[in-house]
Amino acid sequence: MKPRKPSIVYWLGNNLYLNVTNRCPNNCYFCFRNFTHTLKGFDLKLRREPSPEEVIIELQKVINQKNWDEIVFCGFGEPLERLDCIIKVTKWIKKYHGKAVRIDTNGQGFLLNKDRAVVEELKEAGVDRISVSLNAHDTTTYNQICRPDFEDAYESILEFIEKSSKEFDLEITAVTVPEVDLPKMQEIAKEMEVKFRLRRLISCFW
Repeated sequence: MKPRKPSIVYWLGNNLYLNVTNRCPNNCYFCFRNFTHTLKGFDLKLRREPSPEEVIIELQKVINQKNWDEIVFCGFGEPLERLDCIIKVTKWIKKYHGKAVRIDTNGQGFLLNKDRAVVEELKEAGVDRISVSLNAHDTTTYNQICRPDFEDAYESILEFIEKSSKEFDLEITAVTVPEVDLPKMQEIAKEMEVKFRLRRLISCFW
């Protein structure tokens, strides 16, 4: 049986998703990639990272097949591991198709791209929305359940949320795991004046 080709572009509902990396600075115990690398028939485990040009080629195959609501950087890893790829592909989307662009991120963009003006570069490229998987109400809980590579991950995420919320339509999300105090998460969102969305713990991508 011929192995399934990894998907750079996949779709769920009315959204197109871009799977540009499998790298991630977290090792969340609840992450679906601990259990499978497929979703709705799409294989998200990349053999290598696609170039921006390859992402655009794959997008061209499907972007006109439906009136997609959004194009979302969200795959089997952390998209902001590849800031330059996001910027180049977003500029192409905006120039030729004008679709809304969202990034689903763990919020560690500043740590992954030191000495870069991450928020400003994403804004200039044309990103519209950002969804940050905060997933914890404090540093201790975050380190326990998300197991980040960076010691100051949680604090940096809060800084990223604060700065990004001034430029983008931004939400924070949390998955329903026992360790997370959801009322406190809602308080954080209220204090930071951003939206909050709860994600059910299921064995698939959210």
